[in-house]
Amino acid sequence: MRQGQTQRKNRLLKDQLHDVYRSGAKLSEPTVCPKCEAYYNKGRWTWNPAPADAVRAACPACRRIADKYPAGFIQLKGEFFNEHREEILNLVRNIETVQKADRPLERIMDIEDLGEHTLVTTTGVNIARRIGDSLARSYQGEFSFRYVEDDKSIRVYWER
Repeated sequence: MRQGQTQRKNRLLKDQLHDVYRSGAKLSEPTVCPKCEAYYNKGRWTWNPAPADAVRAACPACRRIADKYPAGFIQLKGEFFNEHREEILNLVRNIETVQKADRPLERIMDIEDLGEHTLVTTTGVNIARRIGDSLARSYQGEFSFRYVEDDKSIRVYWER
């Protein structure tokens, strides 16, 4: 096999990796999540009220929460963070409120104090990135992130 064929074959295999929490098959419409009441219709999860005859199936966010399998990991640390912990965590929760209103699958799973840093876990990569961007804009500090391709997740680091 030539060099170009090997690269193409590897790319094709890599493109087939997918997020197991995003259903490959289309859900029946309408569908409602029995846990959070998110409503799936026309290929999108919303907070619109579901009809009484809607199929009941857990949404991807509720499945991630039940499995304790986050898509986003945000590490917060530093002296400034420790001094302004409540204020910063309020900003984090406010970002979740805004994101979740339009994107029901983007939620905070947990906020854990691990001694040397605080770890915020999320159900989606977009909310994790948005939180990191907002912290860097609001409070400066050192901000970086790394997408984990095979895992369909993101690691966000913020320190000040």
